[in-house]
Amino acid sequence: MTTKQSFITIDGVSKHFGDVIAVDNVSIDIEQGEFFSLLGPSGCGKTTLLRMLAGFESTTSGEIYLDGKAMSEIPPHQRPTNMVFQNYAIFPHLDVSGNIAYGLRKDKLGKVEQTRRVDEALEMVKLPGYGKRRAHELSGGQLQRIALARALVKRPKVLLLDEPLGALDKKLREEMQLELRALQESVGITFIFVTHDQEEALTLSDRVAVMARGEVLQMASPQQLYNRPFNVEVADFIGQMNFFDAEVMDLQDDEALLDVQGLGQLKASAEGEFVQKGASIVVALRPEKLLLSEKGDAGDENTVKGELSTSAYLGSRSHFFVAVDGCEEPIEVAGQDAGFGAGESLQRGGEVWLSWARESLVLLPVT
Repeated sequence: MTTKQSFITIDGVSKHFGDVIAVDNVSIDIEQGEFFSLLGPSGCGKTTLLRMLAGFESTTSGEIYLDGKAMSEIPPHQRPTNMVFQNYAIFPHLDVSGNIAYGLRKDKLGKVEQTRRVDEALEMVKLPGYGKRRAHELSGGQLQRIALARALVKRPKVLLLDEPLGALDKKLREEMQLELRALQESVGITFIFVTHDQEEALTLSDRVAVMARGEVLQMASPQQLYNRPFNVEVADFIGQMNFFDAEVMDLQDDEALLDVQGLGQLKASAEGEFVQKGASIVVALRPEKLLLSEKGDAGDENTVKGELSTSAYLGSRSHFFVAVDGCEEPIEVAGQDAGFGAGESLQRGGEVWLSWARESLVLLPVT
């Protein structure tokens, strides 16, 4: 088995715009051939970091290395990167071939080689024969593919993507996610993808860096981010989550006895140095990790009685909100319709029972 090598190093990089700190001492190592995503809300610094990688913004401090070479003195057009923007930036006065070949003409490649490379790029994005079409003749998904082809035709070592699917409708966006991932695996180069969409980042990425206030809060695989977030902020941003205040009553053999708001005394694996006897912590529980039923036993471990506040049927899944004594907010429960049949017979205001597996509990520090 071959081991991927660290290919891009972002070493203590900061960017200030006057008194505003857009990126604050960020360090990231990205492997060659990796699909890496920068995820966070608007204003978190992810696009600024991407623009520094492209050379469109200079760093205030720190350095970016690409394939072992410092980039601070390298202008954008000499970097082995190319960028795809959210608005596609397709030239309306040029046909598809002209748009894709634009960068090749700037490099003064011969016409025969230009044509060969353009045809190759169109095949790559599954649009062979579209060379003579104009922008107004293309759908949103086709325009996005042309933007990708134009970026890839120059054979960059790194492709930078700034929310490239943001202008597409939901169904097309989901289709393009799969195509984009397949394309990255096909060309084998490093993709760095900026998005505010958690589901998009989880679907596409090998690893994700969650950002806020110019900092990286956590960097991990999608599975690790979703199942074992480092803190409440990451847990709250990645998908839906129920949070409960708790106190550590006792510790024994790597197991914690917890007094959890609304849920009573529970046992959980004592992961993390913050789990100390007498400490206040937060317990998190994903909605899909909860099982909803009309019958239960108050003596059962990891079971609690509540009252159904409201529900929402979303086709492929259903969401229920259950009021539990001691909890300020209703507890959210989610599940696929298959095996979730209790939902149809439940009535608002009716008694219900929630249960969960011990390993579903995520312990987080108080921030």
